[in-house]
Order: sequence, then structure tokens, then C-alpha cells
Amino acid sequence: MWPTRIRPREQTRADQTSSGGRPSPQAVQRVHVDDPGALRLLTQAIAERLPREPMPEPAVVVCVGSDRSTGDALGPLVGTRLAQRVRPGVAEIRGTLDHPVHAANLHENLHDLSNRRLVIAVDACLGRSENVGTVCVKDGALQPGTGVNKSLPSVGDFHIVGVVNVGGFMEYFVLQNTRLSLVVRLAELIADGLLCALERIDPESLLPRRSALHESTPQVAVARDV
Repeated sequence: MWPTRIRPREQTRADQTSSGGRPSPQAVQRVHVDDPGALRLLTQAIAERLPREPMPEPAVVVCVGSDRSTGDALGPLVGTRLAQRVRPGVAEIRGTLDHPVHAANLHENLHDLSNRRLVIAVDACLGRSENVGTVCVKDGALQPGTGVNKSLPSVGDFHIVGVVNVGGFMEYFVLQNTRLSLVVRLAELIADGLLCALERIDPESLLPRRSALHESTPQVAVARDV
């Protein structure tokens, strides 16, 4: 799959507000992965776009991307982490490292989605240098492939993109040379934000677990050296 380029807002079902439906949030909300309050802010931005009332069917999170490219692996990494933790009755996850959703199979992963189901799309994004490392929550459908001028089906009532690298030139080369460390950190943040919003979990409850994960990394490296 190819990355998304940030586009102007387009009106979709997520923009419509009815009694008991989703509120009308801001068009774009952005948070940096290094922000100490990133998880709380991202959870809030996602929660604002969820229905106030219980959904008749589980939400569908479509994580677009391919594990064959470092930068484009953001979606599958989010899907894998989320699939391991979210309850099946809360959300259905499409797009993991084992079963990615990409250009070749995007149509077949979307054809059975009814208008009754809330669809959340996740993808990697190329953007300005000052925005690398940020996560954007945007109203309306994701337009996959716009970062490399590909025309693919739109997906999602709203979407989440992680800016993994700089866009505007040699996009394929840029994606292949994106730092895996940044992609993993963005994926963890997005997956945890979705988990907290969908499961209505206090983001603070995940912070000790996230900190422990990063603190344990040097110990693993030392063990391998031995």
C-alpha cells in the first residue's frame, strides 16, 4: 500500500450529526508522539468521533499498509497490536502484519461493509518535515495512495494518519528509508489511543505499561550481546 498525503476535508457520514449520533468535532486534530500527554489527547480526539450511544455492530478498523516497506508498515503494526488487545465485540480489525490490507486487496476488504458500521481507517502519511512524528485525526474518508499519486477507494467515516517521513519527492525511496523506531512508536500510540477510546479505558492506566516496555529494551539488547 502507499502512503496518504494530507488533503482538504471532504464531507462524509462522519460530518453528519443527528440526535444520539456522533458530535461534530474539529476537522483535524494533531498530536506529536513525543508529547507527554499524547495518549490522552489522541484518545480524546478519537472518542469525540465515536457514537454517543452503543453501536449496533462492532466498529471496523481498517489498517492500510504493507510490511514490505518500513514507512508503510505503520498500518499493519497498528492492526497487529490492536487485534491482540481489543475485544471482538467492540471492534473488528482488518489489516495486520500477517494479513495486511494493501492496494491489491483493498476492494475485497471493503465490499462487505454496510453503512450501519462505523469504519475507522489508519494509514501512514508523508508530510512536511516539521510534522514528522505527528498523528492526525481527521474527519471524512481516507484517500489511500495520494502520497504517490495512486487512485484507490476511499475508506472510513474518519481516519488516523501517522506522519512517518517527508513527502514531495522520491516517495518510494523515502518510505524504504524511514526509521523503524519512529514507525513503531507511532503505531503503539495510535493502537493504544484506539484501544482506550473504543474500550472506554482511562489512558493513564496504560502509561506504566508503555513506559515499562520502552525501559526494558536496553536490557534485551544487552542480553543479546552476551
